[in-house]
Amino acid sequence: MSAPHRLIRLTILILLVLFWSRTAPAAPRVVVSIKPLHGLAAGVMAGVGQPDLLLGSGGSPHGHSLRPSQALMLRQAQVVFWVGPGLEEFLVKPLDHLAGQAQVVALAGVPGVTAVREEDSNHHGGEGKNHHGEGEDEEEEGHHHHSGDPHVWLDPVNAQAMVTAMATTLSAVDPANAARYRDNGTRLDQRLADLTARLQARLAPIRKRPFVVFHDAYGYFTRRFGLDRGLALTLSPEHKPSAQRLMTVRQRILADGIHCVFAEPQFKPDLLAAVTRDLPVHQGILDEVGATLAPGEEAYFSLLENLAAALLACPAGQ
Repeated sequence: MSAPHRLIRLTILILLVLFWSRTAPAAPRVVVSIKPLHGLAAGVMAGVGQPDLLLGSGGSPHGHSLRPSQALMLRQAQVVFWVGPGLEEFLVKPLDHLAGQAQVVALAGVPGVTAVREEDSNHHGGEGKNHHGEGEDEEEEGHHHHSGDPHVWLDPVNAQAMVTAMATTLSAVDPANAARYRDNGTRLDQRLADLTARLQARLAPIRKRPFVVFHDAYGYFTRRFGLDRGLALTLSPEHKPSAQRLMTVRQRILADGIHCVFAEPQFKPDLLAAVTRDLPVHQGILDEVGATLAPGEEAYFSLLENLAAALLACPAGQ
């Protein structure tokens, strides 16, 4: 190809790029706190842009310290989606000081999200006991979440409400792409409804099976699918359980014949190992934040499928 022809092609290409950059609406800068919510936001924004993930692989919202790169994300954000102060307490002040110009949405409080109340607990409890069902040893230590169980995304029906809130928020901030956000929201809503029905069927055989978890994070999942809520070592992972609590859990494992024990990938399993030492238990992993998953729309669906698979992998016992 001659030099004049190459010059003409290059000129046309530059003109097309300039035209597209002027006519195509830019996607808003969206920051999402944790991977499950980021997966939902990525689905709503499909075909428009990619949201930024604040806490990547290995990051836990419990007791996190904000890094400079994360502070910059918040400063540049137009929209921030987070669960709320009950989970990401470390974000409360940064959102006020760094993301003051952004539209900030606490998804735990949007219409349609149903909260787990203390009286809804099924934690081997009974009248006069806390939701561990073991009296007041943990409550005396002050081990409480900010306002009940903040792991609201583990109920896919709550996730449907979150998707609606995301689509509504993004449509208001970026009206040029409102139709795409609405269509994506409708598609995700159906995917989540299908996921709920599929997991209801898969988990039905283990609805009576008790188990032990590291911290009290799975109430939304177990309530939605009619499972035993699970016996937790601690309410919140930033607080180490007392020796009395550890002994109590070990006694309940023995008394109730519990043989399913689950650690979490972002926390050391030392305490669970100590409690179950020499006991004939099956040890698995439950990952409520998707620490090991790749970010993206599929992360949310893989997260819930993996929780179901881990629970189903525990043998029925003797």
